[in-house]
Amino acid sequence: MLYAGTGETGDDGRAQDKESLAGKILRMTPDGEPLHGNPEADSVVYSYGHRNVQGLAWDGNKQLWAAEFGQDTWDELNRIVPGGNYGWPEVEGKAGKAGFIDPVAQWKTSEASPSGIAFVKGSIWMAGLRGERLWRIPLSGTADKEPLAAPQSFLEGKYGRLRTVLAAGGNKLWLVTSETDSRGTPKPGDDKILVVEVR
Repeated sequence: MLYAGTGETGDDGRAQDKESLAGKILRMTPDGEPLHGNPEADSVVYSYGHRNVQGLAWDGNKQLWAAEFGQDTWDELNRIVPGGNYGWPEVEGKAGKAGFIDPVAQWKTSEASPSGIAFVKGSIWMAGLRGERLWRIPLSGTADKEPLAAPQSFLEGKYGRLRTVLAAGGNKLWLVTSETDSRGTPKPGDDKILVVEVR
C-alpha cells in the first residue's frame, strides 16, 4: 500500500471536497488505484479536512498518525481514522465541534511547523521547522485520544530547522536538519544527519 499526504493548494475549500485529492491523506496501490477497505470503494481518499499533511507514521498498534501545518494559529498531531474529517478550513486546532476530529496535540505555529514524524519507544517524535526543536509526544498505547503526558521539546535552537525524523532501530533516531532550504541560517557544515539516542 502507498500512503500520501496532500496540502489544500491554497484553495481551502478543497479540503472538504471528497472529489478533490487536495487536503487529504490518500491510500492506494503502487499504481495509484483505490484499495479494498478504503472508506469509499472507488476513491483513494482515506481521510479529509486536512490543511497541509507533512509527516506520517505508524505506532506499534498499526495506528496511523499525521503531523500537519496549521494556517496561523495551531499546528497539529492527528490520530487518523479512516473516513475521518479533520475540520479544515472550518476549524484549526482543538475546537470540540461536532462532525470534526480534534487533534491529539497542538502547538503554536512558532513552536512547531511540524515536518517528519516517527514512532520509537512508545512515543511519536516530531521534527519542527520554524520551531527548531524535536518534540516527543508520549502515547498511552490504548485509544490514544490524548497523550499519556504533555509533549516535551528537545534540542531547541541547537541545530536550527529540523526537517525529518526516522526510526533508526532500537532506541535511536535519525534527525535531518534543514538550514540550507533558503529559510534557515546555515553555518559551515550544514545540513546534517544526526543520530539521537532516546530513553
